[in-house]
Amino acid sequence: MGKQVFKLPDIGEGVVEGEVVQWHVAAGDTVTEDDPIVDVMTDKATVTIPSPVTGVVTSLSGDVGDMVAVGSTLVEFDSDADAAPASKPEAEPEAASPPTPPPAPEPAADPTPAPAAAKPAPALAAASSKVLASPAIRRRAREAGVDLSQVRGSGPAGRVRHADLDAYIAADGAVTGAAPSSYSTKRTDVTEVKVVGLRRKIAEQMTISKSTIPHFSYFEEVDVTELEALRQVLNASRDESQPKLTYLPFIMLALSRIMPEHPECNANYDDQGGVVARHGAVHIGIATQTDRGLYVPVVKHVEAMDAWQAAAEMQRVASAARDGTASLEDLTGSTFTITSLGRDGGLGATPIINHPEVAILGVHKARDMPVVRDGQIVVRRIMNLSSSFDHRVVDGADGAALVQHLRRMLEHPALIFM
Repeated sequence: MGKQVFKLPDIGEGVVEGEVVQWHVAAGDTVTEDDPIVDVMTDKATVTIPSPVTGVVTSLSGDVGDMVAVGSTLVEFDSDADAAPASKPEAEPEAASPPTPPPAPEPAADPTPAPAAAKPAPALAAASSKVLASPAIRRRAREAGVDLSQVRGSGPAGRVRHADLDAYIAADGAVTGAAPSSYSTKRTDVTEVKVVGLRRKIAEQMTISKSTIPHFSYFEEVDVTELEALRQVLNASRDESQPKLTYLPFIMLALSRIMPEHPECNANYDDQGGVVARHGAVHIGIATQTDRGLYVPVVKHVEAMDAWQAAAEMQRVASAARDGTASLEDLTGSTFTITSLGRDGGLGATPIINHPEVAILGVHKARDMPVVRDGQIVVRRIMNLSSSFDHRVVDGADGAALVQHLRRMLEHPALIFM
């Protein structure tokens, strides 16, 4: 078929352009139809685009971070090239296959039999074959004598990217792996990381939130001793179909119960239109760290859930965000956001509001602390809460009232279910 030009397809949802966030191939690579060639981020989602043909990549259009319009040239292929010899060992190394001795081609891929290459190439290939990586990265790793199983991948599901391989080689990990000879060794390396894709989107969103919203923050500590006892009882009696309960489902339920009394906090603010939309429905965003950056999947209609349903739906949307399967519906529509680092939650923070919302709650780790009750020092389970509010539409007294109401609910958890 000869030369083929592949253009950025219509991804849907009214998208007219996308940002190149990662190339999975390079010029000269041999690809098979449906192999991933590039990740493109739109305002809606990140999409992995597969190869439409089997052939050799002759040229790429756009560097990482560039915007590419729908319908413009993305990749050029030579589909007449003989793909079999080059692509098979790179895409699916079969050095361990018993019927025939395919390890034979592997040593031939090493240009010079230097002493470092004396270790068995089939063993290195077999270990590397279990790692998620593109054919181009596998070829580069083989040429550099790098065992990909030793390279930490930063892509989805641990996929090794070009930047990961570059960092490993730059650190001499593929050559000696030797530690510094002394603690006084000076480090002068500088690694430049281009801000693209989701990280760029996060940067833009945080800039909008912090530069346009006058934040005020409020902190409180909560005695969750009774809540912890309830959580332990419910987890001990749950069946296999029910998820394990953390503190978050109870906090979500408590917020959904009290929001009708604090409607100014369960809202979105249209800066341009000057309108605050106060919602009856409680759609709680759960700030979720993924290997691609920070996502905020949304648990919809928490006001209609019990603790088990809230926990199950929170796990579903958070897992979908982490593995890259979250839908647009899962990632939009929040009216209030909770952020928590779990056991790494520290003692306090000043969370940044998820624009266009007007409030956010930070949940910190619970710990046993000595406190004074009825004149006696006793040990109680204490959790700190941090919150931030949009001072343009939420007064300080209103933000404090929400947190104090939440504290009462969590310290007397029976109130959550009344």
